[in-house]
Amino acid sequence: MPAVFFGHGNPLNAIQKTIYSEAWANLGHSIPTPKAILCVSAHWYLEGTRVTAMPQPRTIHDFGGFPAELYQVKYPAPGDPDLAKRVAELLQPTEVQFDEEWGLDHGTWSVLCHVFPDANIPVVQLSIDETQPAGFHYRLARQLMPLREQGVLIVGSGNIVHNLHSYAWGRHSTQAFDWAISFESKIKDYLISGEHEKLVDYESLGREALLAVPTPEHYLPLLYIIALRQEDDELTFPVAGMDGGSISMLSVKIG
Repeated sequence: MPAVFFGHGNPLNAIQKTIYSEAWANLGHSIPTPKAILCVSAHWYLEGTRVTAMPQPRTIHDFGGFPAELYQVKYPAPGDPDLAKRVAELLQPTEVQFDEEWGLDHGTWSVLCHVFPDANIPVVQLSIDETQPAGFHYRLARQLMPLREQGVLIVGSGNIVHNLHSYAWGRHSTQAFDWAISFESKIKDYLISGEHEKLVDYESLGREALLAVPTPEHYLPLLYIIALRQEDDELTFPVAGMDGGSISMLSVKIG
């Protein structure tokens, strides 16, 4: 299976026909149907490593101030307790807690509702341990490599550039900030050249990095995807764009 990082952006992409949601749908048609999906979402960022282990995860509306229609969206994909156990085995010796309370947050369902609209593929979420540095997450992700051979689609959902303080709320389009364009361009170059050490050490990329990644949770899911790249894997960018001037919608597909 391939592995995909999605720049998920505004939750309204779930219910609006945008260039991003259309591209997500097209991507869903272009890849093999997975047996299951393992998603690392920016919005499950807490202490420790957890994996959803319930048979029927709930749809979480983890945001505020949006139209009522968005809160009515349900993504009733089944869970996969067996996959949760397999993830825990692969990630040893890291302790993985089985979680039966979380569910699917909008980093997961706002994208998957376009990629796989029938919601008939089991979905499991893996949390991001907020106490660990970027290198930990890259190394942890490499332990998930066998899942690709077992028909599991591994998804990271976040944004390479994510600065809500600079976001142009309520405006349909605005010119992207120079620092946002420059940082995204650097990241793309390192992705193409396979310089993963620089992607992991993103905080060393100067002032642009501080503006583009003021907090790590939206960037770290990218590391879970690039860590899975093998030598013969093609790397593509199926979705691109800068929303609101400071949110990168870039998607990265491995394989």
